[in-house]
Amino acid sequence: MSATLVWFRQDLRLQDNAALNAAVARGGAVVPVFIRDDAGEGRWPMGAAARWWLHHSLAALDAALRERRSQLVLARGDSLAGLRQLVAATGADAIFWNRRYEPAAAARGAQVRREFGAEGMEVQQFGGALLHEPGEVLNRQGRPYQVFTPFWRHALTLPVAPPKKLRETTIPATATWPRSLNMDELELLPRLGWAEGFAGEWKPGEANAQAQLDRFVAERIERYAGQRDRPDRAGTARLSAALHFGELTPRQIWAAVKTRTKGTFPGSEGARVFLGEVGWREFAHHVLADFPNSPEAPLRKEFERFEWASDPDGAKLHAWQRGCTGYPIVDAGMRQLWATGWMHNRVRMIVASFLVKHLRLPWQRGAEWFWDTLIDADLANNTLNWQWSAGCGADAAPYFRIFAPVTQGRKFDPDGAYVRRWVPELARMPVEWIHAPWEASAEARAVADVRLGETYPCPIVDHASAREEALAAFRRLRADVAGD
Repeated sequence: MSATLVWFRQDLRLQDNAALNAAVARGGAVVPVFIRDDAGEGRWPMGAAARWWLHHSLAALDAALRERRSQLVLARGDSLAGLRQLVAATGADAIFWNRRYEPAAAARGAQVRREFGAEGMEVQQFGGALLHEPGEVLNRQGRPYQVFTPFWRHALTLPVAPPKKLRETTIPATATWPRSLNMDELELLPRLGWAEGFAGEWKPGEANAQAQLDRFVAERIERYAGQRDRPDRAGTARLSAALHFGELTPRQIWAAVKTRTKGTFPGSEGARVFLGEVGWREFAHHVLADFPNSPEAPLRKEFERFEWASDPDGAKLHAWQRGCTGYPIVDAGMRQLWATGWMHNRVRMIVASFLVKHLRLPWQRGAEWFWDTLIDADLANNTLNWQWSAGCGADAAPYFRIFAPVTQGRKFDPDGAYVRRWVPELARMPVEWIHAPWEASAEARAVADVRLGETYPCPIVDHASAREEALAAFRRLRADVAGD
């Protein structure tokens, strides 16, 4: 009897899973497997917060498989060697998996296809993590887009395949299951208690992701355009981690929104703007596939010569990481990140701009911190967004776009509710000064029990001076490039 290994990677779902569907349709036994292969991730092994999500998502996937009389085989180490052992243990004559786009993961998939294919096995790689695969959305010259708007305009003209359901209630099992590690042996959970607060915020797993999507489309999508930039409100979909780990696919999102609009797709402004965010994710993955060096190097090569500021003892970086910059909206975001493994998207832009423009520290340091602390850490999204903030990537923000943290706080957290939640030492500060406590009178600060430099830090940089220094550095770069 034939057997197919289904190599799960970042596709931790049963529905709309092309590799699993193909394996079931092929006939014979199906052996689902996940291998933790840190070395196979190259320069970017999974960060601590994302590993927490992965642990619980794998447990949910295994439970869902067991409901269909199957199970998830867990292994650790080199994925190529692990697959070889499983082939030997099960007699499998085929390996199916879904495509990943990160450089090291893509290379490992190509290696599996090459080596096992040369040995006569049936090997197949499928899409499904994106609406359109890299190479399918090209400009008139047949080249990849580097600006989002024309990319998305073109993508919207292309048909989107509907998601495919796994209708079988039973997945054919192998006669003898190979040895599997237990979840704890994968050692995914942080050893310290840092992630204890995550469980109160998140419920990983395919079923929870689908329920979250359904609630968002039914209850909040119509208000999304007006609410998505407000960190003090529950206006976003909070589906980024589910998308990253493949508990949900963009095709399922597309179909859910299409069903909601009932023939007027894309329907309301909220639906259109929300799908545009799916488009940004799409764009990020296409850029990463086309420019695999971008996680480490600026897409605009001239930025390799940008003059970053000195931080010899790492004090400025550390203050930013811990949410102790003295700018309340920045500190609120960084503390939310540390406590929950997630940060509101508008605030991500604010804190990123602060690091690269106010502190003038390399965008790579911010990308590395986000990589380790975000539950939804995604190499494509992380890279695109940090290079956008630094002004050195695809569709990058102009160098003169420097977010003023006080202005941003007052605009998007007008009542200070977000700051009060995550920076409790400012909870009693009147709203007119909540985003700039140094502007309050000594009497007002005393009433609010705020002692600058003691209970809450003074700003580590002056906004006006930092802005001018950043602009001067960008002007020097432009002059240097023009002189070549």
